[in-house]
Amino acid sequence: MNPTIRDGFPGWGPTGFPESTAYGAGFLTTDNAGWRERDPAIDLGRCIGCSRCYLYCPDGAVRMEGRRPEIDLRFCKGCGICVRICPKDAIAMEARQ
Repeated sequence: MNPTIRDGFPGWGPTGFPESTAYGAGFLTTDNAGWRERDPAIDLGRCIGCSRCYLYCPDGAVRMEGRRPEIDLRFCKGCGICVRICPKDAIAMEARQ
């Protein structure tokens, strides 16, 4: 097989075809920020540490520090899935400053 840009990336098999649907956790490729109008903000007083925001974030922008989520705004697109999935309404989208 000829070397390609896919070589060495997780999820790509020796046949040159994907073996999974996504890269491994913690493998972010590009910054997404810059065009969203609102940023997610977490109220840690209401957060119960359930990890749903971490599990459902399509961009991998949420990481868990112990039982507390942190959002990396460099990778957040502002889709609001974390807001809708939070069972305690601990995340809200706030206007950028």
